[in-house]
Amino acid sequence: MKVIAGPASTELGEKVAQLTGFQKVNVASRVFPDGESYVRLEGEVRNEHVVIVQTTCAPQDSRLMQLAFLVNAAKRHGARKVTAVVPYLAYARQDKIFLSGETVSIEVVASMLHAAGLDQLITINVHAESVLNKFPFPTKNLSAIPYLAQYFVQMGHRKAFALAPDKGAMYIADQAKMVFGGESGYLEKQRDRYTGQTTQTGGHLNVKNQTVVILDDIISTGGTIVGAAKILREQGASHVYTACVHGLLIGDAEKRILDAGVEEIVATDSIPSKASKVTLAPLISKELQAQASG
Repeated sequence: MKVIAGPASTELGEKVAQLTGFQKVNVASRVFPDGESYVRLEGEVRNEHVVIVQTTCAPQDSRLMQLAFLVNAAKRHGARKVTAVVPYLAYARQDKIFLSGETVSIEVVASMLHAAGLDQLITINVHAESVLNKFPFPTKNLSAIPYLAQYFVQMGHRKAFALAPDKGAMYIADQAKMVFGGESGYLEKQRDRYTGQTTQTGGHLNVKNQTVVILDDIISTGGTIVGAAKILREQGASHVYTACVHGLLIGDAEKRILDAGVEEIVATDSIPSKASKVTLAPLISKELQAQASG
């Protein structure tokens, strides 16, 4: 195997190459004055299984085009297999038609990558795993939740309460619970059928004097976390933290979350930011080494 660190995930790709011991292929990239992307492989890939590490966070469209160009470049220069490791998969939440005239965006992404020559996709905590059924080649969804939980254990928060912001995310809290060795639970969420607004309640939880970590796959605007933090503070939680795999943290989300009483925001480097305190490199490396030995 050889590892290509895409322009959006240079540091993560380098870490993966170091941990696996696989040779890294450098990429020359730039953006032309008119906004078009350019990439060029600076190494030999003929007859190799090539792994491209490239997240597709903002600017999503540019990151996707870079990924497609890298896939095609590898195939054009003789790679026998190309795997894309896409930590944050753009458009994964646009997986169905809600209004007449729409498209299914993730299907278009899948078709584009297939046309470019991609053979396999690996992603991390995709919002709904069923979306991967839309890809016409093998896919795999890995979970970084245990690694996020381990961060808090190392910070001295063993036995922390793992909280999911709603019942649908309970599987995330349960994964963290296995590492924490404490309890887990979720907030009840109700949506007003007329206004569309949601309300959260947590009267069934027992978090008084406990350290609580609110866990989710994505934190975008932070509204859900803000609401959860307020409930936990009202119920007497001693410490409140939040963790996510993909820290989009749009606009003033970070400030709003911290102002709500959350002591720390922890994310992975699927989207590089100052909240990226947990690297995905060990998780990705473990999977790639298993594939290489298999």
